[in-house]
Amino acid sequence: MPDNPTNPLSASSSAPATTPNPLRFRPAKVILALPAYNEQEALPELLERVGEAFADSGLPYEVVIVDDGSKDDTAKIALQMSLQMPVHLVKHEVNQGLGVTIRDGLREAVDRAGERDIIITMDADNTHPPGLINRMVQSVHEGCDCVIASRFQNGARVVGVPIERHFLSIGARLLFTVLFPTRGVRDFTSGYRAYRASAIRAGFARYGDDFVGETGFSCMADVLLKLRKMGCVFGEVPLRLRYDQKGGASKMQVFRTIWLTLKMLGRHRVKGS
Repeated sequence: MPDNPTNPLSASSSAPATTPNPLRFRPAKVILALPAYNEQEALPELLERVGEAFADSGLPYEVVIVDDGSKDDTAKIALQMSLQMPVHLVKHEVNQGLGVTIRDGLREAVDRAGERDIIITMDADNTHPPGLINRMVQSVHEGCDCVIASRFQNGARVVGVPIERHFLSIGARLLFTVLFPTRGVRDFTSGYRAYRASAIRAGFARYGDDFVGETGFSCMADVLLKLRKMGCVFGEVPLRLRYDQKGGASKMQVFRTIWLTLKMLGRHRVKGS
């Protein structure tokens, strides 16, 4: 039977053949932003675990390490690891504090990110499990703008955390829940988060450098409250925090952190967040 000339699938059709473009769809890239200060003990093992986690997941990734004026070999380790994995080093000549370091890490990450990409922040002291990244990324793909690795979700576990840090986390949760109840959030101060890159870009466009306006550990809650004001959608996954694997001493000054957090909350209440 002869070909039907009106059939668009006919071999004799004069319609030009289309060649599929294998580059049309690409997986979202993950950009990991690590604030680091004197982390020579923890950083090598953490980066090994990061590399293994991304090898297992198959996600494309980059790592941005912001060395906040370390006096040890943190920067040297980052440069050595850049020969084995996609590590980019941003270096502060003098220590400027966690807030500025997180800000610069997010700035560098968002400059490297496309609209579909995802930015992860985590501690560089080896207490946060890189194996959780894949689950956090999936939650972003499912509709969240910010996903928090939470100590207060079912299935979470905290190992080896000093009692004063534990009470600080619980107290912060109660205070934030009363003053700034936020759907999808139980852990307001966790530094292990996944952000939609477009949300971070919008935050810098709206607030400038003040998007991360706090200098100390309260900067994480400050960013969350600003994203809350922008109407972002939040979600959480359970965190297994392994403080017993921490490399080096804690850099948090608990009572100073409490004072700065209370001041930050007062400013947000006055501004009507």
